[in-house]
Amino acid sequence: MLVGMEMRTAVADRTSPLLLFQNRTFRSLWIAALASNFGGLVQAVGAAWMMTALSDKQSMVALVQGSVALPIMVFSLLAGVFADNFDRRRVMLIAQAFMFVVSIILTVMAFEGWLTPWLLLAFTFMIGCGTALHNPSWQATMGDIVSREELPSAVSLNSMGFNLMRSVGPAAGGAIVALAGAAAAFAVNALSYVAIILALLRWEAPPRDTHLPREPMGAAFAAGLRYAAMSPNLLRVILRGFWFGLAAIALLALLPVVVRVMLEGTAFVYGLMLGCFGLGAVGGALANAGLRARFTNEVIARGAFCGFAASCTVLALSGMPALSGAALALAGACWVLALSMFNVTVQLSTPRWVVGRALALYQTGTFGGMAAGSWIWGAMAERMTTGPTLMIAAVLLLGGALIGLRLPLPEFHGLNLDPLNRFKEPTLRFDLNYRSGPVMVMVDYEIAQEDVQDFLTAMSQRRRTRIRDGAQQWALLRDLQDPGHWSESYHVPTWGEYVRHNERRTQSDAALSDRLRALHRGPDAPVVHRMIERQTVPLHDDLALKQERAP
Repeated sequence: MLVGMEMRTAVADRTSPLLLFQNRTFRSLWIAALASNFGGLVQAVGAAWMMTALSDKQSMVALVQGSVALPIMVFSLLAGVFADNFDRRRVMLIAQAFMFVVSIILTVMAFEGWLTPWLLLAFTFMIGCGTALHNPSWQATMGDIVSREELPSAVSLNSMGFNLMRSVGPAAGGAIVALAGAAAAFAVNALSYVAIILALLRWEAPPRDTHLPREPMGAAFAAGLRYAAMSPNLLRVILRGFWFGLAAIALLALLPVVVRVMLEGTAFVYGLMLGCFGLGAVGGALANAGLRARFTNEVIARGAFCGFAASCTVLALSGMPALSGAALALAGACWVLALSMFNVTVQLSTPRWVVGRALALYQTGTFGGMAAGSWIWGAMAERMTTGPTLMIAAVLLLGGALIGLRLPLPEFHGLNLDPLNRFKEPTLRFDLNYRSGPVMVMVDYEIAQEDVQDFLTAMSQRRRTRIRDGAQQWALLRDLQDPGHWSESYHVPTWGEYVRHNERRTQSDAALSDRLRALHRGPDAPVVHRMIERQTVPLHDDLALKQERAP
């Protein structure tokens, strides 16, 4: 235990967040994202407060949060496919340009007084679509800019940057709305996209490996879902992210109502309350590295669930702005600790070839929870008022902490997901291209009777990794006449997918391959048969079929 603690401390010291600002690319993009986040938070205040003027229904106010989260839930996997198969810089530029245009149109319509509640939700939904397209590429890009050891610090700094703006953006947004109206807040957001668009245009992204053809969209979708289904650690993170998003969004979704009704505040007070949330989040981001050095991932996540539950409870019972602001500061710290921990766990538990889709699935779960929660808590608050609704959300958050007792978050220290690079494409006597197929592969093993149980245990792990990396119709066969002879078989659609399947193997998979080689008792390495399928009808069967059809 002491050794593990020392190792975590060493990693934390080596990856102090502020040292990353020496990386010119990271620094440039981080500053640009700071401006973009400021504009987005100003726009969020304007949209939420405008909805309170356009509609007196609490559910419509809560749906402003849901309209941003819903497209992230629906379109994230598609965006993850784009992040893994296309130039990420280009994907991000398209997303930012789309949001820029939408924000300009929203500004014009707000100035002219043409907005209705549903039109406002439609515009925030479109901005959410741009965010959904941008986020997987943005987050996956961090692994291209910084080293694996620096990645947790990079994620923490991104969270800190966003929440640094959360500490000033909402207050500024409240002031802008109070002085110039919501349309001015939308104009500020439109201008904020310019900085990140210029930074992305200046950035020279690393070249992508193009020796294999790009995965078809359908196959790429399936590969992402298959990888998640065969990765228990990833499923745990997605479940905890969904649970946290579902329960924690109650506080943010109902905060405009809390300020207006329970605290009897103005738009400026609403901005100040969000500023308290942001200040707490900055503190959480700065404390993140130290906490990771001292505690396990699960302890941090469990503490974040419990801390956010305490914040909801205080906010439900307090009518004092100062106490509510302190509760929001604690909530902000817990928000960053939980979501950054989930994000880092996904990235460090996933190889680079599928990291965009893994992040997209995590976002689908988390923002899906937020979208559902925004509607549920808004509808519930209309029936039983805001205070009791926040108390129920606190109980749900405590349930999320208890889930960790049974399904703890994985530790990612020591997990090496760099490519194994042992595979060399074999020389073939057939003239195949990467589209040729389908291909069947058989691997022959000679296994002693006393090693059969160990072999079957290893093969159960091999099955999961094979299917996870793209194999289909996996089977394990035993020769009836030679019980020591075993064959592993699987199919892939094309020769290109066979090469891709083998290149997806990581350093962490090497131990399993070495274990199977050690169990093999043959004089040489296990024999691999690579066969292309040919579906033909024998000549005599073809003639018989024609005779049967003849009059």
